[in-house]
Amino acid sequence: MHLRSTAAALVVLAALTAGCTHEGGTAERAPATPSGYPEMQKKVAAAESALAQADRDAAQDAKR
Repeated sequence: MHLRSTAAALVVLAALTAGCTHEGGTAERAPATPSGYPEMQKKVAAAESALAQADRDAAQDAKR
């Protein structure tokens, strides 16, 4: 069973490595940050902020 999970992990790693290469190149040639990454970071920060606000609101409601 351990051998199967190790093999599966290696297959996933190989697929991810192949997906990170650009036009059959090596991983070193892949862009440092994918296009759209700054926008994604902004969306994540906004979602985290909204979640924190929701937690504060829930805590405040629980006190009432």
